[in-house]
Amino acid sequence: MPKTTLITLIVAAIGAFCTPAMSAAEEVIMEQAATPAPTKSGHVTINGINYYYQVYGEGEPVLLLHGGLGIIEMFGPNLAKLAETRQVIGVDLQGHGRTPLGDRPIDLVAMGADMSALVKELGYEQVDVLGYSMGGGVALQMAAQAPESVRRLVLVSTPYAKDGFYPEMIAAQAQVGAGAAEMMKETPMYKSYAAVAPDVSEFPKLLDAMGDLMRRDYDGSAAVAKLTMPVMLIYGDSDMFRLEHVVAFYHKLGGGLKDAGWMRENMSKNRLAILPDLTHYDIFVSPKLFETALPFLNGESGAKSWAEQVEGK
Repeated sequence: MPKTTLITLIVAAIGAFCTPAMSAAEEVIMEQAATPAPTKSGHVTINGINYYYQVYGEGEPVLLLHGGLGIIEMFGPNLAKLAETRQVIGVDLQGHGRTPLGDRPIDLVAMGADMSALVKELGYEQVDVLGYSMGGGVALQMAAQAPESVRRLVLVSTPYAKDGFYPEMIAAQAQVGAGAAEMMKETPMYKSYAAVAPDVSEFPKLLDAMGDLMRRDYDGSAAVAKLTMPVMLIYGDSDMFRLEHVVAFYHKLGGGLKDAGWMRENMSKNRLAILPDLTHYDIFVSPKLFETALPFLNGESGAKSWAEQVEGK
């Protein structure tokens, strides 16, 4: 396989971020410049992992979880927008950014347990949670294991099982490992990592750990069945997952199974959004993401039934 094809597949498989019109260095500069200064930051050790966190803004708390090979700041302007009305708790996940890899394998279930313990350690009884890609998998596991700690849950570009990916993505995931480290040094994933990581030489080990994670088969249906809070699923219309999988996920949440009724009497409490003109690699910085997610996180709808419109309510 040609080198350029391999690195393209690896970047895609990890679900990281890249804007072709910009250099990797420009991406990192813009990403960091768009992020407001945190009001609080530090490390907290949970189950042997020394997690780095940052807190921004004021208001109802929301835990923000980044994607694979990302960092807190990867949400860029969206993080700043969210912090205008919410207290945002950003966490660098295990092995990412300023959080050391440690000796434990990277595992969604384990990190989900870590996140529920982390928010309690920081003094929060309950938070909203928004996770993108790998961060969505962590958010799903957190909400399933400790539903009392999650008020509302938004999963962005997140599958519930490995077979949700297109077949070529599964094949690409199998190629991720330390051998790709040198090829990735000009990508925004490496540049962002190198800008903040305490030990940049750990990057090949992170790739090995991520490759190990992605080669494992998994099916989170049992976790989905444990979700008791309102859930919103958000995808790009050109995401890396089969649309059949997206629909199946929504069905598992009780949505899309019957007509809602002209008075909205059969509406599911859960929501599905497929955003136009977006891919897995740009949805997290698109303004459309938080324009869609924030009303749900705030418990707002704005929709009126036909009867309410006619009666002027």
